[in-house]
Amino acid sequence: MTRPVPAPLAPGSTIGILGGGQLGRMSALAAAALGYRCHVFAPEADSPGMQVAAARTVGGYDDAVALAAFAAAVDVVTFEFENVPAATLDALAPLVPCRPGVAALRIGQDRVAEKRFFESAGIPVGPWREITTRESLHAAIAELGLPAVLKTTRLGYDGRGQAVLRAPGDADAAFDRLAPHPLILEAFIPFAKEVSAIAARGADGQVVTFDAVENRHAHHILDLSFAPALVPAGVAAAARAHVAAVATALDLIGILALELFLQADGTLLANEMAPRPHNSGHWTMDACAHGQFELHIRAVAGLPLPDPGRHHDAVMKNLVGPDSFAAWPALAAMPDVALHLYGKAEARPGRKLGHANRLLPIGSLAEAQDPADLSPL
Repeated sequence: MTRPVPAPLAPGSTIGILGGGQLGRMSALAAAALGYRCHVFAPEADSPGMQVAAARTVGGYDDAVALAAFAAAVDVVTFEFENVPAATLDALAPLVPCRPGVAALRIGQDRVAEKRFFESAGIPVGPWREITTRESLHAAIAELGLPAVLKTTRLGYDGRGQAVLRAPGDADAAFDRLAPHPLILEAFIPFAKEVSAIAARGADGQVVTFDAVENRHAHHILDLSFAPALVPAGVAAAARAHVAAVATALDLIGILALELFLQADGTLLANEMAPRPHNSGHWTMDACAHGQFELHIRAVAGLPLPDPGRHHDAVMKNLVGPDSFAAWPALAAMPDVALHLYGKAEARPGRKLGHANRLLPIGSLAEAQDPADLSPL
């Protein structure tokens, strides 16, 4: 039976955002442009999202009283990162619509559940094994071979919570260091490029996708994204088809990012997904008629989803830690660069403090010897 499509939220309605990081900040700014207020709920005061929100609640994600008051003050709830406890959405869902919902959250925050979900949705993945004991780790190494990557199933991001195993002697120390258990062992994929694609799916089931992009990392943190990805047209189309299929299988309402490994033979393997706005989609804020944060808010609010409409090539550069952040005055002076700073008080090494989007005429990336030469920094 077809699910009834709820009426769009009227301008002036309040969107609740769980999490106060930079993704919540940019979501709140996009909501304001559409006439919505945002109420940010997070444990940390003066977080980037709270700085631009119409209302703020500083509270723990397990604070039932604060969550009930939050639900009463908003018209819909979304989240800006997938490490919000699923129990938080379980508590909110009977009180207020939650989009994309607890199913997407649960799958997106557990790597084993994610791999199984990809396989059930027909999305190719690399070889992997769930690791519950030392014995299962050694058995998995025997099956998958080395090198391989051992990861926590939960809470890992930007290179945290993982270890590359290059020799059998690496296994026990990595098993002891990584927590919580269980873990997941993934076969090492000698990929040619990392590609990501982003889809937005509305309450009516409509799906729109952005151009696929190529990502390059430094110290396990995203450094550059090139839009569009310099890959064959069939590969780009497959990336967009995969993310659309995942969004539909999840019955998601909102934004979904899918990271993929492009192999030398042109096939794509899903790495991981994020059921929320994503760092590799920041280029869309300036190079598209409708960026990822706008489309996320449109989906959550029940508005129609227009085609994103990329009108420039783009290179997104993350500003990570004090060294790259120090370049912000020079970036602000560049006429073809859009600068976005997150309002974080402390410029710690490894911390994402902002990003810069360099806008280029269509076709510029394809003409470059190396697209990294077109980076703003």
